Amino acid sequence: MSLMIGSGPHGTQPGGEFNFELPRRRGALYFEDSLRRIRATLAGETVVDSRNTKLLHEHGHVPVYYFPEADVRMDLLERSDHATRCPYKGDASHWSIRVGDRVAENAVWSYPDPLDEAPPLAGYFAIYWNAIDEWLEEDEPAVVHARDPYTRIDVLDTSRHVEVLVAGEVVANTRRARVLLETGLPPRWYIPREDVSEEALVESDTESGCAYKGFASYWSVRAGDADEKDIAWCYRDPLRDAEPVKDHVAFLNEAVDIRLDGEGQERPVTKFTPGRKPHG
Repeated sequence: MSLMIGSGPHGTQPGGEFNFELPRRRGALYFEDSLRRIRATLAGETVVDSRNTKLLHEHGHVPVYYFPEADVRMDLLERSDHATRCPYKGDASHWSIRVGDRVAENAVWSYPDPLDEAPPLAGYFAIYWNAIDEWLEEDEPAVVHARDPYTRIDVLDTSRHVEVLVAGEVVANTRRARVLLETGLPPRWYIPREDVSEEALVESDTESGCAYKGFASYWSVRAGDADEKDIAWCYRDPLRDAEPVKDHVAFLNEAVDIRLDGEGQERPVTKFTPGRKPHG
């Protein structure tokens, strides 16, 4: 399961309890080997190609790849005056990436002298995800952020009677749903488009990305006196693991009322969204 986010054991809302008191959650760091070859390209040039990648887990954030200097194209980097400080890792130096006329400013950082209590980060470099044109895990594209090896998704067919209500009005009604179970998130009920009220859906320009499912398109929902913004979404071209929910519609549990076999479900307390952003 996810270590540091959502309902993971060191996450913001742990789903279970230990039989001892944790010394801390905020600022917790875990540095480990990644078993995957990772490559990153900008303007057609490979900036990093590593079979010795490290993965840094930090409380409340998605994991970040760190690469040994030998696997980074240092000839493409230009030292920057930009500097940042993390209270748990120390002072970070930054570099820009230059490939021809393309410059990704302050895109790379490193902790040359990390704090004593931090993991052994010296000699490793990290890159802001969105500064790169393409990331590859082995030979497959990776999107949004580094995948967490402790996160997984399962998509299951279900014959449960699923009803979605907004302002007391039923906007989806099906016995053909698929439930998507993702580590650290509430179950999401994906419903065939034919079983969703077309009158209730209002097309939105909003999009989000998920490292495990792909990129989602959104709708707002109008029902009764309510006009709820961006609470329904669909993956039209999902990644492999989410292929079973292609073109199905899901609703944000935190913003709607869901009935399963006639029984109302308690809304999750914290509002999670399908998209996540990487953190340095």
